[in-house]
Amino acid sequence: MQKNNISVIIPVYGCGNYLNELYYRLLTTLIQISNNFEIIMINDSSLDNAWEIIESIALKDNRVKGISLSRNFGQHYAITAGLDYVDAEWIVVMDCDLQDRPEDIMKLYNKTKDGYKIIFGSRVKREDSYLKRLNSKIFYKVYSYLSDNEVDGSIANFSIISNDVVMYLRKFKEQDRMYPLFINLVGFKRCSIDIKHSARENGKSSYTLLKLINLAIDSIISHSDKLLKLSIKFGFLLSFFTILYAIWLIIRYFIYNIPVEGWTSMMVSIYFIGGLLFINMGILGLYIGKIFNEVKKRPLYIIEKTTFDISNRQV
Repeated sequence: MQKNNISVIIPVYGCGNYLNELYYRLLTTLIQISNNFEIIMINDSSLDNAWEIIESIALKDNRVKGISLSRNFGQHYAITAGLDYVDAEWIVVMDCDLQDRPEDIMKLYNKTKDGYKIIFGSRVKREDSYLKRLNSKIFYKVYSYLSDNEVDGSIANFSIISNDVVMYLRKFKEQDRMYPLFINLVGFKRCSIDIKHSARENGKSSYTLLKLINLAIDSIISHSDKLLKLSIKFGFLLSFFTILYAIWLIIRYFIYNIPVEGWTSMMVSIYFIGGLLFINMGILGLYIGKIFNEVKKRPLYIIEKTTFDISNRQV
């Protein structure tokens, strides 16, 4: 079976109304690159009629492949499913809400001719609400600091990668997944190019501040031990100041004859230390919980149905 020149992977959730327009705009762009292409839409158990629309598109165009997951696993797991079954020299990953413009795939593809294996689209001006931009900014700042990995907030999932990169991405089997982070871990020659970010016509993003915080915690704990190191450093710092304070109390008592008072200060200190201990235990518990999840070796996703035969595709 001949390998496709280019494939597009699209995780789908809550964007059924966009899919037909997305398909036609992709078609217009991709035929300018090659007639040998495929589009893989992964339905992440979308609550609307997305799967029915994917099936109808796939029925009239066999270059469109549909994968429906058995439940909502999350965007990055849906991307993983697409990467596992993709078959092309170049692979584009993009969102389904048309904020990633299909027309910009041409710009990404043309940049591959300069020898890059990974090209990300950089959103120069994000057409999102102020609250979402603020949430994202907080997320990337906290994530960059705690993971010791500088993350560009203008870059999301929209990218084109070579088949060589995909082969190594398939070897990452961690339960907690974040596509851009895995791309950084793989390495290879990479760059980013400026693209236009379109406004969302209707609906709203499923990434609330709470979900971003949970994603940040999961990603940081899964890929960095900095929280543990910070808790150790803070413990040493607290011990150092405690010793200084004890010396000061001794000096006051023996030199200035000032007795040590303070039922209140003692109780505050006890509660303060107790709180710190619980925080450290909680951080340690999170890391143990991640180990617990990893050793289960559960499948990253479960496919309920597809519009094509997946038996001849290597995972």
